[in-house]
Amino acid sequence: MNLLPKSSKEFGSVDYWEKFFQQRGKKAFEWYGTYLELCEVLHKYIKPREKVLVIGCGNSELSEQLYDVGYQDVVNIDISEVVIKQMKERNATRRPQMSFLKMDMTQMEFPDASFQVVLDKGTLDAVLTDEEEKTLRQVDRMLAEVGRVLQVGGRYLCISLAQAHVLKKAVGHFSREGWMVRVHQVASSQDQVSDTEPRFPLPVFAFIMTKFRPVPGSALQIFELCAQEQGKPVRLESAERLAEAVRERQQYAWLRSQLHRKAGLGSVSLDLCNGDTGEPRYTLHVVDSPTVKPSRDNHFAIFIIPQGRETEWLFGMEDGRKQLAASAGFRRLITVALHRGQQYENMESIQAELSARVMELAPAGMPAQQQVPFLSVGGDLGERTVRHRDCSPLSGDYVIEDVQGDDRRYFRRLVFLSSRNVVQSEARLLTDVSHRAQKKRKKDRRKQRPAGTPEEPPAVPEQAIDKGYLCCEHHKAMVAGLALLRSPELLLETPLAVLVVGLGGGSLPLFVHDHFPKAHVEAVEIDPCMLEVATRWFGFSQSDRMKVHIADGLDYIASLAEGEARPPYDVIMFDVDSKDPTLGMSCPPPAFVDQPFLQRVRRILTPEGVFILNLVCRDLGLKDAVLGGLKAVFPLLYMRRIEGEVNEILFCQLRPEQPLATPELLEKARALEQALRKPGGGWDDTCVLSDMLQTVQLV
Repeated sequence: MNLLPKSSKEFGSVDYWEKFFQQRGKKAFEWYGTYLELCEVLHKYIKPREKVLVIGCGNSELSEQLYDVGYQDVVNIDISEVVIKQMKERNATRRPQMSFLKMDMTQMEFPDASFQVVLDKGTLDAVLTDEEEKTLRQVDRMLAEVGRVLQVGGRYLCISLAQAHVLKKAVGHFSREGWMVRVHQVASSQDQVSDTEPRFPLPVFAFIMTKFRPVPGSALQIFELCAQEQGKPVRLESAERLAEAVRERQQYAWLRSQLHRKAGLGSVSLDLCNGDTGEPRYTLHVVDSPTVKPSRDNHFAIFIIPQGRETEWLFGMEDGRKQLAASAGFRRLITVALHRGQQYENMESIQAELSARVMELAPAGMPAQQQVPFLSVGGDLGERTVRHRDCSPLSGDYVIEDVQGDDRRYFRRLVFLSSRNVVQSEARLLTDVSHRAQKKRKKDRRKQRPAGTPEEPPAVPEQAIDKGYLCCEHHKAMVAGLALLRSPELLLETPLAVLVVGLGGGSLPLFVHDHFPKAHVEAVEIDPCMLEVATRWFGFSQSDRMKVHIADGLDYIASLAEGEARPPYDVIMFDVDSKDPTLGMSCPPPAFVDQPFLQRVRRILTPEGVFILNLVCRDLGLKDAVLGGLKAVFPLLYMRRIEGEVNEILFCQLRPEQPLATPELLEKARALEQALRKPGGGWDDTCVLSDMLQTVQLV
């Protein structure tokens, strides 16, 4: 029998509820959960001897069950005469002290401060059906009456789905009155009781609004969230942040419901937060592999990504995770990334912490009591040491961190927290700066530091950075592009003017400076904080052959192109990221590939020079437009896709005699590498320039 209204507006109709309870009869109707599901929250916030008013009681058994466990001072009201009559008849003998009154909760007949608790199970949701003026006036009267009949220190305990408009109204009303606002998630609210009465796909929340005595002139507002029955409340800074936290939990519940019903939802990710602080602790990605044939043991697995390796293609990109899931051979794989700033004891403690939560995301059809394997890379959690945190006015929050790579070597990274899974700059640390040595030095500094003095880890000495090693594959490809210039042996013997737009940690300009002894390198960086980062943490330094200009790259190149004495550059490199993640192109910003600007780049490039661009573009239409624009300005255009990354390196030239075939390119790259492998030059054996040009294509 379907008794739900066709329109939510019918919830506010007396006629609807009269008809509802006549059809329903004596069978109890439990909005948003039974007593057993709600009792932990109810007992937490209602004392047995307190006087309780239940508004909109309906024919729920909740009051009766509270009465039976010792809450006997309970008054129930409802606008339906039919249901009040039913409830009186049902309880006259067994519960003589409990009363049922037909009463409009917007015009209650009780004296002021009559109750210590007002209990509302779904009534506010039923009344606040929309945000029309008439409805809001009715709700204002209802909430004002709740406040009037409560004593100071009393609580309005409202069980609700916490729809956005309901949460906004309730929190706004009581916070303005100076009440403490707490939202408590009811843990078991999403379970199914039976097939005939399915629950709402959204979680159920309890609003606990505590009445404080008004303090004239005080603007103090208290907002708290309890995400678990026994969890500690987390203090939040605003009503907006409280609404956001509730919305996150609603989205998780919806996702859980969808994942349980079907597979193949596409790319799905979510954060699990520390219950005490509200800070993200784990990031989960759910990957389904519909092509994997089902068997008893391959339904579901969890993969723990070692700290610091979440940025690798296999773990950090959707295509990589799909490959990982297919290789693992499970129908559903959840990858788990560990957050910086959080402490993790060992793999066993992580499994214990995650087991209950990730099992909620298991696929339908998984056998009962199925053992779910936790996978990892050699059982290793990895190592990550945050060396420095700061905030740039231009780039936002960032961290400098040292992580252990898959070869047990340590790497230093610059990461902007707005794109926490993207490494902005990276350098390898020399072997004498091991993690163990760092820990020993930190311990020694702590002994020497006066009590109470905050610790600021010193910058690693310049020699600790391996300047001969390029961590980023796209940087290696950009260096290989210098083979397009001229005879490789001449590159090391003749002056070379190089302009690099985008400094970051300084690895790319520093590498060119150190390995091309006649090169004069200029770097342009818009953010002065990045020069400080590069100097202090990545071993970068300026010299007579290395200059940094703090300027907008667009303005700097425009001023050069329009000046009378235009210094031509043999090499121009763009390695600059966009701060707008919505564009579909994260590197470079669109203004750097506009036609007028590309013409300016052309004017400051020597006729035989090469313009090298790091392009990161996921929008195929936009990428085609960028390539078309480059081709219109630079007649010769080569493209090299970086394996396992989104990066594509574009090599642009003006007037070459003729395009070079792949064998010629590879030969020039080998000759350049041979010239660079000079004794004592610190060349990294893993950097094979010919490999960087192996898959170059002519556009």
